[in-house]
Amino acid sequence: MDAQLNIVGGGMAGSEAAWQAANMGIRVCIHEMRPKVGTFAHRTGHFAEMVCSNSFRSDDDERNAVGLLHWEMRAASGLIMEMATRHRLPAGGALAVDRDPFAESVTEQLRSHPNISVSEEEVTELPSSGSWIIATGPLTSSRLGQAIAAETGSDALAFFDAIAPIVYAETVDMSVAWMQSRYDKGETLEEQTAYMNCPMDKDQYEAFIDALLAADNTQFHEGETAGYFDGCLPIEVMAERGRETLRHGPMKPVGLTNAHTPEQKPYAVVQLRRDNALGTLYNIVGFQTKMKYGAQVDVFRKIPALENASFARLGGIHRNTFINSPTLLDDRMRLKSRPNIRFAGQITGVEGYVESAAMGLLAGRMAAAEILGQDLAPPPPETAMGSLIHHITGGAEAKTFQPMNVNFGLFPPIDAKGGRKGRKDRYKAYTDRAKAAFTEWLS
Repeated sequence: MDAQLNIVGGGMAGSEAAWQAANMGIRVCIHEMRPKVGTFAHRTGHFAEMVCSNSFRSDDDERNAVGLLHWEMRAASGLIMEMATRHRLPAGGALAVDRDPFAESVTEQLRSHPNISVSEEEVTELPSSGSWIIATGPLTSSRLGQAIAAETGSDALAFFDAIAPIVYAETVDMSVAWMQSRYDKGETLEEQTAYMNCPMDKDQYEAFIDALLAADNTQFHEGETAGYFDGCLPIEVMAERGRETLRHGPMKPVGLTNAHTPEQKPYAVVQLRRDNALGTLYNIVGFQTKMKYGAQVDVFRKIPALENASFARLGGIHRNTFINSPTLLDDRMRLKSRPNIRFAGQITGVEGYVESAAMGLLAGRMAAAEILGQDLAPPPPETAMGSLIHHITGGAEAKTFQPMNVNFGLFPPIDAKGGRKGRKDRYKAYTDRAKAAFTEWLS
C-alpha cells in the first residue's frame, strides 16, 4: 500500500490526526506553513503550540464532560493527552501544561515517527485528489480560507478569539498577593499554591472598571462583523455588560481567603495561574483582552500586587474561522462536495484545545481506515467524542451554528430514575455510560 494521507495544519487537531493515522500504518505528510509563513498568535514553528491559555481545563473524568474527553483520548492512545500529562503543571483539578516543553515534545514525537514527513510549504487550494485533512485551526491563511469559501459557496463564518497576558512572577508584589487554589483544591502543597491571588476592595475594583471601560481598544477593519465566542470574551466586553459582571466571573472572590488578612473578605480577586514548570511565568486567568498594548500595561498595573508587574506577553485578539459543518460535512467528517477532503479541529466549529485534538483523532482514524479499505463509524453519541461529532455534523441547527465546547447538554439524556436524581450522580451516570460505550467502540 503506497497511499498517503496529507494533513494541512500542525496544531492540536493536525498533530493528533497524524499520530493516529501513522500508528495505523499509514504514510502521513503534515503540511505546516510555520515558521516560513507566520500568524498573529504563533511564536514558533512547533506543532501543537498553545497560543491562548495553557490549560486543558478540568481533568475530572467522572463528573465533567471535558474530563471525560481527556479519558477517551487517553484510552485511544492520544499523543496530545500523553504529552500534556507528561508536562502538566500544578493547577488544582485542572490539567495545566508547561506550554513550550509540551509543544517541543509533540514536535519531536511526530518528526521522529517513521511514517510521518513534514512539508513547510503553504497550501492555498483545496486538492482535487488524494486523501486530505484540513486542520488549519482558528488562523487559517487568507488564501486557503478564500478557497474554502469558494468551494462551500458562502463566506467563511468567524468569531474573534482573545488572548490573556502573561506576567513575570518575580514582579508580583507578594506582600499583597497570596498563593491558594480556589476552595483549596489539590492534594499537595504544590497543587494548592498553583495560583497567585490579587485582592481588591470595592474602591479599587470600581477604579479598575473605570480604567478598563475608558481604555483604547483594537479597532477592526471595515467589514469585520464577527462576534465573540462566549467562552473567551475579552474582559472589556464583559465589563460593558455590567459593572458587576467581572466580579461574578473571572474576578469572583469565592473560595479564597486572604492569607495576609484572613478576617477581611476581598471584594474581587484577580487570579494568576502558573504558566511554566519553573514557576517564573503566570497568566492572568480569564483576562483575555482587545486593549491596545500601552493601555493594557496602564490598566493591569491598577490591580493591587501588579503595580510594578512586567509582562512576558501582552494580550491580543485574532479572527477565528470555522465552517458551517452541519451543512457541509458528513458523519465521517468529509466535505460532501469533495469527499477526499476531511476537516478537523476548531475549523469544524468545536472550541477548545481538547475538543480540537479529539476531532483530529477521529478524522485521522477515519481517513486511515478509508485508505485501508475499511469504514470506521463515529463513536456513539453517548460518548464525549461521539456527542461532539454528532453536534457538528448534523445535531446543531445550521442557521444558528456557533463554536461549542463539549458539555453534557450534547449527550442523549440520562434517565433520572433509580435514585440518580442529584446533579453529581447524574454526571457520574453520563461518564459511566460513556466509558462503556467508548471502550466498546475502540474494540
